[in-house]
Amino acid sequence: MVSSDVAAEHRRRLESLSGLLLALFVAMISSTVVSIALPRIIGELNGTQTQYTWVVTATLLTATASTPIWGKLADLFNKKTLLQSAIGIFVVGSVISGFSQDTTQLIAARAFQGIGMGGVQALAQVVMAAIIPPRERGRYNGYLGAVMAVATVGGPLLGGLIVDVSWLGWRWCFFVGVPIAVIAFGVLQRTLKLETLRRENVQVDYLGATLIAAGVSILLIWVSFVDNSFGWLSWETGAMVGAGVVLLALAVLVESRVREPVVPLRIIVKRQPALAILASVSAGLAMYGGAVFLGQYFQIGRGYTPTEAGLLTIPLMAGVLLASTLSGRLISRTGVVKPYIVAGSVLLALGFLGLGLMDHDTPLWMVDAAMAVAGVGVGMTMQNLVLAVQNGVALRDLGAATGAVTFFRSLGGTIGVSVLGAVLANRVTSDLSTALRVPAGTSSTGDISALNLTALPPQVQQVVHTVYGDATAHVFLLSAAVALVGVVAALLLKPITLRTTIDLEKKEEKQVSDTEPAKG
Repeated sequence: MVSSDVAAEHRRRLESLSGLLLALFVAMISSTVVSIALPRIIGELNGTQTQYTWVVTATLLTATASTPIWGKLADLFNKKTLLQSAIGIFVVGSVISGFSQDTTQLIAARAFQGIGMGGVQALAQVVMAAIIPPRERGRYNGYLGAVMAVATVGGPLLGGLIVDVSWLGWRWCFFVGVPIAVIAFGVLQRTLKLETLRRENVQVDYLGATLIAAGVSILLIWVSFVDNSFGWLSWETGAMVGAGVVLLALAVLVESRVREPVVPLRIIVKRQPALAILASVSAGLAMYGGAVFLGQYFQIGRGYTPTEAGLLTIPLMAGVLLASTLSGRLISRTGVVKPYIVAGSVLLALGFLGLGLMDHDTPLWMVDAAMAVAGVGVGMTMQNLVLAVQNGVALRDLGAATGAVTFFRSLGGTIGVSVLGAVLANRVTSDLSTALRVPAGTSSTGDISALNLTALPPQVQQVVHTVYGDATAHVFLLSAAVALVGVVAALLLKPITLRTTIDLEKKEEKQVSDTEPAKG
């Protein structure tokens, strides 16, 4: 009888999560479809390497800035309605992106799309946490990881096929997710049942979110253009870095004083969330940087078609799929999470190191092995870090805590893509100038950096393949160095046993509150 009740409860939860997983699937697949098609998209729109990076960075930046707001709103309003609103924003952004006529329009549309994407990704974690106890959440995180992995495996293949089919074209990389999102909206309406939680005197910290987004944006724009359009020691550098630091300092001041902060300092300054955030930055860099630059490596550095490049990234995605599913089930069985996070962090660093040793003619089996190791590392760390943080907070802080971890993970990915993209752009420009014996920054190297290879002579195309293939290794070596920080953070995490209740026990909750500094 007991086992029958458990099975019935499991079926009920899966039914409630069906629309949620579908929404997460479409948000994830939109990124992976576009990432593999991006070299062709930027080439046809005559964009530059910097614009290539910003098509991704713009989406990540708005998703990052909006994630804590969505998380906070989830503590105040109906989670189902918020999730459906995020899906609507995502659909509108997808349609606008598909109709873009140049890279500027595409970057702006992708920024709008990122607001909805951030909502879907943040609210997926919040909704799961609201209906499933932490001890059992590892099992369902396995389903979550499996959906994400299917999206990341299928996305590059789908994106490559769409771009390579003449009667479709790259615009359908944005349109293809629209009908799936509409279906997810309807399924959520029918299956997800959540109580509406309303609190009096609601305050959402829009000022703090704006200051954080503005400060990070200015610094990322500076990273994109320094040492290219202007020097490291220049008035432009002083103005942009100074403005970015001031805005972020003001953001910290605002967050420390408002009643409902976007990034709750009282939560993130604690040891466990702080260490989880550091490790999440590494995982975020892996997820976004790997997808963005591996697709470019295979197409521009090795000369494969988008479809072939999608197939070649399968080892990375398969590693995520297997590791997330298996680790989720093992964590649910044992209630122990730290060993999996530590092992995943180490594998992440080793995978990046392997990718950092490749060049334009490295045997594919070696690249595959490094990608698989990195993928396993992502699968064992990404969702489990969120789980570790959720386990230590009360239900009333669940949305804020989840949003904070997701925020910093996305911020790590955003900064990583922008910084690594700037490093790659500068390296490519310098190496092309040397290889073609032209001064750096002239129109010749600028045209080549536009990624429109079909317009170049065969001999020059071969030079570009070699330069991009060799330069990409430097990006992943930097990633390996960052991943080491995640290893240290994972080792310093306190060993925990996941609780079996949705909320903290009253006694435990009182102990937590007693350890917090007094307000006032």
